[in-house]
This record gives sequence, C-alpha cells and structure tokens, in this order.
Amino acid sequence: MKYVDFFGYNISKLIIGDNPFNGHSYITEYVPDEEMLDYHTEDKIIEAMHKAEELGINTMLPLADPYIIRILKHYRNNGGKMNFIFQLYAPMNIDVSMRQMLSVDAIGAYISGSFVDVRYETVRNKEIFDMLEKLRKMGIKIGIGTHHPEVVKLSEEENWDTDFYLACMYNLRRQREGEESGFLTGKSKSGVKIYPGDRQIALDVLKDVKKPIIAFKIFGGGQMLVEKNEAERRASIEEAYDTVFTSLKPNDAAAIGIFQKHHDQLTEDVSVFNEWANKEF
Repeated sequence: MKYVDFFGYNISKLIIGDNPFNGHSYITEYVPDEEMLDYHTEDKIIEAMHKAEELGINTMLPLADPYIIRILKHYRNNGGKMNFIFQLYAPMNIDVSMRQMLSVDAIGAYISGSFVDVRYETVRNKEIFDMLEKLRKMGIKIGIGTHHPEVVKLSEEENWDTDFYLACMYNLRRQREGEESGFLTGKSKSGVKIYPGDRQIALDVLKDVKKPIIAFKIFGGGQMLVEKNEAERRASIEEAYDTVFTSLKPNDAAAIGIFQKHHDQLTEDVSVFNEWANKEF
C-alpha cells in the first residue's frame, strides 16, 4: 500500500467508502440494496474494516449516521485504528452530528455530493457556504463532494472555504438533477448509469486543482466490473487505477466501495493496486 499526506495525517492512497455498508447499490440488477443491507450487520462491517487494515488501508469515509457511528465506537473499542473522514448525513441535525463525529476522532468531514449538487443545480450555493461555516467550527479539515467537476472549478475560482474535494469520476446527477439525496427521498440508485466519457472530463478539470482530491466511483459504482471473469475484472481495476492516479496529483487518493459477500473484493482491489504501484513507483 502507498500512503499520502492529508494535512499531517499519513493516509492510504486507497480509502474505503461506505455506500455498500448503507445499502446503496449502483448495480441493483445484480445486487439489490436490500441484499447489501441484510449482509452488512455490525459484525460484518467491523470485520471488513479490520481486514482493510490488515491489507494496509488505514482510512475510511463513513456516513455520519448514528448507527454507523455506534459501530465505529465498537470498532475503536476492538482496537481499530482507521482514520475517519466523514460524509454528512442529510437527515441528521448538524450540531448533533458534529459532536458525534468528533466523538470518534474524525480527521475530516465533507458535505455529500448530493447535497452540494442539488444546491448548485438549483442556484442555492449560499446553503453550501452556510454548511461549510458550521463545519469549520469543528476544528478539523472540511471538504465538499460533487458529481459535477465544474463545481470544483467554481469553488477554486471563487475561493470557497473548503480544504479538500471528493470528486466523482462519473456524473451520476445526469438523471437526477434537482433531486435530493436518496437518504431523504428513499429512492434507490436503480437506473443510474455511468457514461465512460465522463471520467476524462472530470480528470481534465481536476488535474490542475491544488487542494487534495479524493476521487470516488473509480469503478463506476461497480458497473465497470459486472459480468467479467477474474482476469477481465483485474484488468479493469488496474486500468482505473492507472488512469485516475496518473492524472491526479501524487498526493491525491481514491475511495473504493467493497461488498465481501460473493468474493473477497478487498483483497482483489488491494492486490491489483500493489501490483500496479510496484510498476509505477
């Protein structure tokens, strides 16, 4: 595993995302939301986190919902050492949420891509600024997520008060403009499709951004990997690492979602990364 500096913290270049832990599937015809939810008991989530640590991944992007935070407390009590960069949980009172995030030693927090993008799409950017102002009171590094690369460009041009970015490699808002997070609407991601050309559009914008970037959906929410045999899947994973990491800054990172039920995705993702990194560095 390779590590990069994140404001004084040594974080793994691969970071664990948590959409699968919360039942957010982007391949619902293969793995329904309910299957992810049913599989991910507290024990299964903690088991995956410890396995990630064993493989060298030391950072996670957990959702700041009370259930997940309780699991993280138990994980800490069980010796877990992961760094946490939290995604805000839309239904939660922000002041309560900030206290809970700090209770498990968050090193960063960011506004979710859905929240940011809805405000951008409906010309309500002030709500983003107000949320950033609240987050700044936590005393940790703060960021914004987005599926629109132009949001990052606008933030840089207007000097928004953000320390880092969570940048999606695919514009998944194309079918959902103006629509709030699925946590609020209850709507699944069924029917949301990736468009391969989006990735290069995003990388062209992001390559000149000075602030740290954590790329996400680098495998298109799993859509790039379904219906492939092991060799084809590993080749697709390596291609994603190569394209994303060689386009972004050396100190940038990427988040991966993992679902361990059917095969050991963690070991596969990390082993392909290590093979690629040994050739590149």
